[in-house]
Amino acid sequence: MILTIALALALLISMGALSMTVINLRLYRRPDQSQRVSEARVSVCIPARNEADNIEPCVRSLLASTHANIEVLVYDDQSTDATPDILDRLAAEDQRIRPLKALPLPDGWNGKQHACWRCAKEATGNYFLFTDADVRFNPGAIEQAMSAWQQLDDRDTPLGLISTFPKQIVRSPAEILLVPMIFFILFSYLPMSRMRSTMDPSASAACGQFILVSRDCYEAFGGHSAFADTMHDGVKMPREARASGYRTDLFDGTHLAAVRMYHDLATTWKGFAKNAFEGLGSLGLLCFLTIMHLIGHVLPYVAFITLLALGRLGSVAGVLVLLAISCHLAQRLLLASRFRLPTLTAPLHPIGVLGMTLVQWDSFRLQRIGRRSWRGRTAPGAS
Repeated sequence: MILTIALALALLISMGALSMTVINLRLYRRPDQSQRVSEARVSVCIPARNEADNIEPCVRSLLASTHANIEVLVYDDQSTDATPDILDRLAAEDQRIRPLKALPLPDGWNGKQHACWRCAKEATGNYFLFTDADVRFNPGAIEQAMSAWQQLDDRDTPLGLISTFPKQIVRSPAEILLVPMIFFILFSYLPMSRMRSTMDPSASAACGQFILVSRDCYEAFGGHSAFADTMHDGVKMPREARASGYRTDLFDGTHLAAVRMYHDLATTWKGFAKNAFEGLGSLGLLCFLTIMHLIGHVLPYVAFITLLALGRLGSVAGVLVLLAISCHLAQRLLLASRFRLPTLTAPLHPIGVLGMTLVQWDSFRLQRIGRRSWRGRTAPGAS
């Protein structure tokens, strides 16, 4: 009886996640390309710390933009590789590139946030596009992002920030398991209809790989100084924008840019562990999600194997198991199709959920002992 009740709960959790995903996918739309072309100046801001392998293809992809009125500011964050030399060479070729020399990192600042802050201080555009050096842009990316802005700026309350998730390139087993969990979490738990109907900061989200913010909005919330010590600007910036009276939104820009964040288990784990707990924000929420994921997204597979071995898949419990797993497969196949992810992510769903849960708890551990770090720097204020 207890197992049947737990499996009934698992089915409810699974149906809830699938339903939310279906609704969100309808709201998460590509820009309408029939919108008039914006001529506003866009300042692209890139933090770069030891990005010799990435910075040139990133910058060159931006210089090929069909949106003519851009500048590309790159803050060399005390790189020890060839990044500064590459930037100097690129700047000599094209005056739209503005390399910014590093200043000592002030106390209390995270390196990336300080780099973005320095870029914004030097920017001359009406809009700032914050991105990462490992992102590659399609020529129409900025033009279509500006079209998305015009399309979404349809309320009395001013729009201040929009964001999207570039296509995530995943190749190694660790990437295939963990990176697509970004979309599972976002589309399972962020009610996008509420994101658009309220100004609640908690009903917002952004991806640090592609955040377009207006100068007015950025200056209203104090820019990156408002969350100087964070490792999760994708959570913090839209919340600050909303708290300052500006709407934020998301659009589908999968076709506009691509990124491969990590390359193996070590970098994938470390990359997510640096800010996974910060994204949740509380131990209580971490415990709640852990229990819910274990019941809703792992238990059905354990029960499936057990009931199959016992020859009881035709029982009520067996039917609940099959329905819950069907929900998981449907949800993950929808996400894989929409975001061009491997279909293998669907049958690997319970392993992905377990992996994500372990990363979140490791992130909590690292925060407790003050050892969250990235690119040789430990997070300020961690304790």
